[in-house]
Amino acid sequence: MRQATLAGNIANANTPGFQRKDVDFHTTLRSALASDTPTRDIRAVAFGETPGSGGTMRYDGNAVDIDVESATMAANGLEYETLVSVARGRTDVLRSAMGVG
Repeated sequence: MRQATLAGNIANANTPGFQRKDVDFHTTLRSALASDTPTRDIRAVAFGETPGSGGTMRYDGNAVDIDVESATMAANGLEYETLVSVARGRTDVLRSAMGVG
């Protein structure tokens, strides 16, 4: 979802009046974990696009900086790949413990 949102920002870099958006996974998950009922709250977590912060407004009202968006998108891709590798490693350990392939 975040990759698609960031790609949308890049696609609209020249659209007058466009305001950048982002998906804040970390803050949403952190607040669910900090609640009194984290198990229930994690199951109810919903992510959505929110207005992005820190964009410098151009003369045409657009708040997308293509360099910042590209760097954020690259960092998000690396984080995703890392999490997939960790999940795959954990799955491999479980499969090995069960004696499956």
